[in-house]
Amino acid sequence: MELRHLRYFIAVAEEGHITRAAERLGMQQPPLSRQIKAIEREMDVQLFRRKARGVELTDAGRAFLDDARAMLGHLDHAFDTARRTARGEQGRISVGYTLFHPLVPRVIREFRQTFPLVSLTLEESSPYDLIERMQNDKIDIAFISGPVVDQEGVAIDPLLEEPMVVALPSGHPLARSENRRDTALSLKSLAGETFIVFGRPHGPPTIAANAVFAACLAAGFSPRVGQIVPNNLSRLNLVAANLGIAIIAASLQQMNIDGVVYRRLKRAKQLKLPLNLASRRGDSSAVVAQFMKLAKRTARNFRVDLGKAP
Repeated sequence: MELRHLRYFIAVAEEGHITRAAERLGMQQPPLSRQIKAIEREMDVQLFRRKARGVELTDAGRAFLDDARAMLGHLDHAFDTARRTARGEQGRISVGYTLFHPLVPRVIREFRQTFPLVSLTLEESSPYDLIERMQNDKIDIAFISGPVVDQEGVAIDPLLEEPMVVALPSGHPLARSENRRDTALSLKSLAGETFIVFGRPHGPPTIAANAVFAACLAAGFSPRVGQIVPNNLSRLNLVAANLGIAIIAASLQQMNIDGVVYRRLKRAKQLKLPLNLASRRGDSSAVVAQFMKLAKRTARNFRVDLGKAP
């Protein structure tokens, strides 16, 4: 018995009439009558009683109808699942990030609203760890803040870039009330400060940290590094504790941390922090493709509002 035979039987059972069932199925009445008789012969069961104006189910036919509908329902569900998966509308994706840039939650929110059947997990780590986990198939895609050199098996798509600002302890002379929050500071004015740097404590400086070092050298001084910490929240907490200053992405000004103030940097155009989307080269996942498409579209429409700094 083929799948179409179940559909023939259900149509006749629901219509109670061979001719109306044939019209519903888009076929002629005689072939449908032959198919129903063939089903009954194969099952060795009478499914219908013929009446003057149609047919009606036997007890055996009613029992078979319930199971036939259930079987078709399971098959239709399986077909729909396969189609949704092929379109990237259902499945799983693991997303990493190094910096919870405002664009990241916006992309996550829009993706979950657009593809509610996709299971999404998030993981925060350093750029090095995220790249390594991607190469080892532990995560599928990652938002990586800062410049990224070519990595084996990893494709890098730039999403946007933003200026950097300096985070100062609220009691710092450069943060006093006469220096309004819209006052821009020069890099040279930070020459005597202790810098709190993002990175792995025992690893090499990140590319973003090296960019800050290079900008300081161009301004005429070599920055004094105090703490090296693996996430930006820790950096800002150390700033609040008056252990140093930090040059951070402008979007991090949204983190309203007591004891920290932010100032723009002037003549520091080279200090731009890119936000990239990293993925495995040649990844065939339709879910990953949908995520990348949505992330790029959202990034094109995104603007960092520096005027909302706390």
